[in-house]
Amino acid sequence: MTPTPIHVPDEVLDDLRARLALTRPPLDEGNEDWSYGVPAGYLGELVAYWQDGFDWRKAEAAINAYEHYRVDVAGVPVHFLRKPGRGPRPIPLLLTHGWPWTFWHWSKVIDPLADPAAFGGDPADAFDVLVPSLPGFGFPDPLTGFPDVNFWKVADLWHTLMTETLGYAKYAAGGCDIGGIVTSQLGHKYAGELYGIHIGSGLPLDFFTGPRAWDFARNRPLTEDQPADVRARLVELDRRSAAHLAVHVLDGATLAHGLSDSPAGLLAWLLERWNAWSDNGGDLESVFTRDDLLTHATIYWVTNSIATSMRYYANANRYPWTPAHDRTPVVEAPAGLTLVTYENPPGVHTAEDRVRAFETGPQAAWFNAVNVTAHEHGGHFIPWENPGAWVDDLRRTFRDRRP
Repeated sequence: MTPTPIHVPDEVLDDLRARLALTRPPLDEGNEDWSYGVPAGYLGELVAYWQDGFDWRKAEAAINAYEHYRVDVAGVPVHFLRKPGRGPRPIPLLLTHGWPWTFWHWSKVIDPLADPAAFGGDPADAFDVLVPSLPGFGFPDPLTGFPDVNFWKVADLWHTLMTETLGYAKYAAGGCDIGGIVTSQLGHKYAGELYGIHIGSGLPLDFFTGPRAWDFARNRPLTEDQPADVRARLVELDRRSAAHLAVHVLDGATLAHGLSDSPAGLLAWLLERWNAWSDNGGDLESVFTRDDLLTHATIYWVTNSIATSMRYYANANRYPWTPAHDRTPVVEAPAGLTLVTYENPPGVHTAEDRVRAFETGPQAAWFNAVNVTAHEHGGHFIPWENPGAWVDDLRRTFRDRRP
């Protein structure tokens, strides 16, 4: 295969700037604290910078420091980044992102995983790192011909990519968010052809199954006899995710008309999640610089991929996951998990408590867990927010599983 660098045509960037210049903000009084959603004032600053200050070509050059490929997998165009491993026996590692991620959210861990010696690590831990874009999440093109795309169908595509297109007899896989359940499905259906998996959060594969898949609390009610901290945490988690899940599962296509037409609207929808889901202490730009935010947003915009990215949620429910076998644990491949206290469930407070809650709770039964770690620092975007922890945890998962 021949590397195909990322290049966004000038006319696409010119159209983006023209649309940004015509942005009409809403009335938004009394919302400086984000309590009603993304404030018009802050969004306006980002829109102005996106129009006149942000340098996509600089971001594109950083992205193109890596090898990029475009391949056809079962009729679906797939983009992936590759960084060859430097060590005595690197094994292939497939990393899958989530929403509202892009493949570039893995950028902080790619080099340490591929070349550990350059970062003070053991070269024996090296991986050939492959980072695909989820189909419909950006490059190579807007996704057509795959209207029923969802996580378990992508797992089949990824296995074909790794074993048939690229010819690996065995590989490792990692992922977070949607990428986590894609990776868990690989560990469920194709365990014999994986060295193992490493994921964040550990959502069960049936998370989107059932008539109320948009209920983040999974029908857990608020009751008067619950401790105050448990009630407060349930409300807090609902505020983070209830609107997100409900709209994406139930009404994503309607929302997409606005987000595909307005870059400011697209940025606002992405921005709220980046702010609410990251462990930023009230300062979003302590986690994502303005250039970071706009790099990811530009990838969504120039590929017109917001509609197809949101479709994953509805299709996970409309085409529900069904087991490929009835063995236990469901995910047979050796599994490592990296957890963060920012996402602790109600009643769980420390990193030690989080590990204990996982090991004694219902999620553990899904996995052949071999390495479970929780960290006090980092939010939903773990490889971006706490890359050192992710790298260390993942290396430990695979250290004794290499040929």
